[in-house]
Amino acid sequence: MTPTDEDIQTLRRRLARLLVEKSYREGDFVLASGRRSDYYFDCRVTALHAEGAWLIGTLFAHLLKDMDIRGVGGMTMGADPLVSATTVISHQQGRPLDGLLVRKEAKGHGTGQFVEGLGNFSAGDRVVMLEDVVTTGGSLLKACDRVRGAGLEIAGVCTILDREEGGREKLREAGYELHALFTRAQLVALAR
Repeated sequence: MTPTDEDIQTLRRRLARLLVEKSYREGDFVLASGRRSDYYFDCRVTALHAEGAWLIGTLFAHLLKDMDIRGVGGMTMGADPLVSATTVISHQQGRPLDGLLVRKEAKGHGTGQFVEGLGNFSAGDRVVMLEDVVTTGGSLLKACDRVRGAGLEIAGVCTILDREEGGREKLREAGYELHALFTRAQLVALAR
């Protein structure tokens, strides 16, 4: 069953509360980008939680419902549960999207490929890339390059949290529009 717009707002509030409870920490942290931050967001804890995965998959499926795409993908390991949750929910809602995962390094044996799941796609298929957190956009751009190099078209990029630290602008410069479930301010406000 596809949720209504009212249902979506309720689900966003529930996900925000769960994310703040399980994945959001304030303090002094060094991020993957090398930048220092007064908060850290470890989405994997929520994405690997049963309800969290269902909420993320449902909200991403809703965000993608009007896009002409064949599937979703993302950089392993952060996007693994996001891709899985979204593909399962999309099937349940009658609009199946297949998934793919991008390796950080090419596989050292077999086909030696960077992208897993290509057997479910044809050259030129359109996909949306998923990410848990966007800071500078660097890892998302790397994943997009590898998927495009595998012959697929990137129709958009989505994230759970846009840290609003330049990633959106960097992605836009590369030709990708970022769709975020939350910014930090939205996340904290909705969780209250």
